[in-house]
Amino acid sequence: MSKLTPTSRIGLRARRHARVRAKVRGTAERPRLSVFRSNKAFYAQVIDDVAGVTLASATSLGTSGKTLMEQAVSVGEMVAKAALEKNITNVLFDRGGFTYTGRIKALADAARAKGLNF
Repeated sequence: MSKLTPTSRIGLRARRHARVRAKVRGTAERPRLSVFRSNKAFYAQVIDDVAGVTLASATSLGTSGKTLMEQAVSVGEMVAKAALEKNITNVLFDRGGFTYTGRIKALADAARAKGLNF
């Protein structure tokens, strides 16, 4: 392993995220759906990278008493609803360096079920 390779989980995720962000760039016609998960909360934003503006967002901070998986599903539904209110149907999915399993996949499936295309 090279000395330049990060050894911490945070460093490795940042490296994966940079690799994803090099390929995914949101526009006004097709903004980027960015996802971040922490140990306790879940965040999702629909971002127009050209203008540098967040068009819609949702978080799991207001929901209590649910499992983490249910929180991810509710955030996916909330961000899809907020995006559809602004007539946004097509987005690019930015998983933020996280693997596409578990809560990330649950959020994506919930957003698709509510009407977002990606």
